[in-house]
Amino acid sequence: MDVTTIFYIGTTVTAGVSVLMFLKRFNFWYQLFHKADRTSTKHGGSLVAKVLKSHDIDTIFTLPGGHISPIAVACEELGIKVIDTRHEVNAAFAADAYARVGRGIGVVAVTAGPGLTNVVTALKNAQMAESPVVLLGGAAASILKGRGALQDIDQMSLFKPVCKYCVSVNKVRDIIPTLKEAIKIAQSGVPAPVFVELPIDTLYPYPMISKEIGVKEKPRGIVQKIVNFYLSIYLNDLFAGAFEERSCEPLDIDIPKAKDSQVQASAKLLSQAKKPVFLIGSQAIIPPCSFQNTIVALESFGAPCFLSGMARGLLGRNNPIHIRQNRSQVLKEADLIILAGTVCDFRLSYGRSIGKQAKVISINRGKDLMKLNSDMFWKPDIGIVGDSANFIGRLHAALLGYKADESWASELKSREKEKEDKHLEKSKMEVDRYLNPLHVLFKVEEKLSQNSIIVADGGDFVATASYILRPRGPLQWLDPGPFGTLGVGAGFAIGAKAANPNAEIWIIYGDGSLGYSIIEYDTYRRFKIPVLSVVGNDACWTQIAREQKPMLGSNVGCMLEFSSYEKVVEALGGKGVLLKDQEDNIEGSLEECKQTLKEGKSALLNCLIGTTDFRDGSISV
Repeated sequence: MDVTTIFYIGTTVTAGVSVLMFLKRFNFWYQLFHKADRTSTKHGGSLVAKVLKSHDIDTIFTLPGGHISPIAVACEELGIKVIDTRHEVNAAFAADAYARVGRGIGVVAVTAGPGLTNVVTALKNAQMAESPVVLLGGAAASILKGRGALQDIDQMSLFKPVCKYCVSVNKVRDIIPTLKEAIKIAQSGVPAPVFVELPIDTLYPYPMISKEIGVKEKPRGIVQKIVNFYLSIYLNDLFAGAFEERSCEPLDIDIPKAKDSQVQASAKLLSQAKKPVFLIGSQAIIPPCSFQNTIVALESFGAPCFLSGMARGLLGRNNPIHIRQNRSQVLKEADLIILAGTVCDFRLSYGRSIGKQAKVISINRGKDLMKLNSDMFWKPDIGIVGDSANFIGRLHAALLGYKADESWASELKSREKEKEDKHLEKSKMEVDRYLNPLHVLFKVEEKLSQNSIIVADGGDFVATASYILRPRGPLQWLDPGPFGTLGVGAGFAIGAKAANPNAEIWIIYGDGSLGYSIIEYDTYRRFKIPVLSVVGNDACWTQIAREQKPMLGSNVGCMLEFSSYEKVVEALGGKGVLLKDQEDNIEGSLEECKQTLKEGKSALLNCLIGTTDFRDGSISV
């Protein structure tokens, strides 16, 4: 075989491979049977909206951007409410709260580049709080990625550490199956955010995309004809089969469940325990199990329960088995501790809070969370990867007729009352200036309605509030979760109201955290979302200053001013009230603000507060 023949064969093979790669790249065989409609004004945003509607999503949160406009318009056409906030991060916080309160998924749609970078904190917060949020992000056209298009960055790498699933849609026909899969993953296992990137050319109609990428009706010259041919093939692949009928129905969610043997072994430990304690976390109230069944089971057991995260309020305001105080001491005395969706992170001193003599049952949807720090300070006697609510219900069925010793819960309740009586006494003490913060919070506690949802956003003042305010029922307490993010207030309030329109929304703010989201009073007004904020204004980042000054000798960076936040709210269409003297009528002002809510307007109480020794010794790290 001579050199010419070898060269000819090699060239032919190379060309053949190139053609095959070209055909594969643009799904040529698929295009043969699924031609794109080049005149259709249908767009990918309508497919996104159809999927959301099929999943019973009635609200999405956004801040407008050209990359995602088709999504917002299509949602509006299908009757899905579109709430646009004044900052993307608050839209993402709203989606998080909507998911938690509505026990479903929350959806936030933001534009490419800075729109997406602005929500990273909120998505990480949702991830650590185990909240199923679907982030829909715009992006540069697939054909223009890496070519300097407007707001084109590597968005996938940005969200991979924050979301449990990240995917970029490159064909309009893939929107429905991809979004369905993402929604399923967000709710399966340990709930968490997912990110679906939707390049601009998957969302707008064919004629518009064709024009924007430069397809010519009458190309001139060989180069222009080749470019036109390439772009036409690309467009046909992008839109081929785009609007064929596809099912938008939800996929089945994957939920791990305890084995029967694990339930039986746990039942045996509980039946033998003299001083059992349940630690109930957010996972105990997430779908599909009914939290009402969990309440029945826990009350039937009669064992003391500590509630955290979204489980706060699960047992109502004054349930005899709900213990709010002295947790560390109780865990040292207990002989059985059941961690139901609660993890041994910093909140339990990484497991050091657990008494050495106690048997431990740990139940969590995630294996790593179930045994977090178990190699250091504690060890589960029974470790279960499963749903907490399902486990508690089956444990109840296995122990029908069981009742813990009432004297154990009664003793803990008595200790709790002693501590809370001391808190009440502290609330009556004079402070160095202005109002006693405990006094303000006890007055708030008296005014909370049965349907109040409390949003906690702040440091020292909010930490104090957590000891005093009592959610009246399930899904009525919203705090950031273990990430400890400041600034969640307005977004959480918007999302909570969207998920529960009949609720009375309260935000307990520190004056520092208020600064993140006070502008959303404009959003409250525009969407008729009445919110009542109570601000503990001590002109300081007190949670930091209380340790920084004694330890390091300076409060640099911690000092604020007693700003007139009530005037800002008045300017944004709400009612503002300033309280600063002991003689001020706190009770009357709260009642006046509640009346303002009934009239459909938002209100803010700017409470100037002094200092107490209530949380001396607490640290912020």
